[in-house]
Amino acid sequence: MASSEDPTNPPPPVFPSLPQYPEMIYAAIDAVDEKNGASKTAIAKHIEATYGNLPAAHSTLLSHHLNKMKQGGQLVFYKNNYARPDPNAPPRRGRGRPPKPKDPAPPGAAVVSPPRPRGRPPKARDPLAAAAAAAPVSPAKVVKASVSGRKRGRPPKAGKSTAEVKATTTAAAGGAPRGRGRPPKVKPQVAAPVGA
Repeated sequence: MASSEDPTNPPPPVFPSLPQYPEMIYAAIDAVDEKNGASKTAIAKHIEATYGNLPAAHSTLLSHHLNKMKQGGQLVFYKNNYARPDPNAPPRRGRGRPPKPKDPAPPGAAVVSPPRPRGRPPKARDPLAAAAAAAPVSPAKVVKASVSGRKRGRPPKAGKSTAEVKATTTAAAGGAPRGRGRPPKVKPQVAAPVGA
């Protein structure tokens, strides 16, 4: 074990009994005695001048306690200054337009349901289908379930069968079935010069 006089392991710095940070912050705000309160730098300078030997993380601790006191309502933050809250002052308005007051419904009035949410409503879930999906299924049943009686795609026109439709289109095109895509452009034949 290393002794307490070991030069490689100095003892931790001993700070005189410092008051708690909220007490030091209140004392600094009262000492600055400005109308709008005191800024963070003014509070830090007053604490450093009053209590000379402060921990190394003093600025971090000060920021933490200022934010904590501001959120807890112990301090009011206005125009980059911290001040004690005035119990007689009206609450400050937030930014933007205030919300409209809601009129209570008269007694005996029908309760109106809230408006529908935006978007498409979700599909109804079938409890029997969920139970069937959880049960183990054999591969033969999977094939039968996936193939239905209807064919894919657009159904043919009523009145003619698909074989008749194909026969009439090939006959109209000159007997030969047409190939896929756009037909090639017909090049005009250049006539040979007369008298040459």
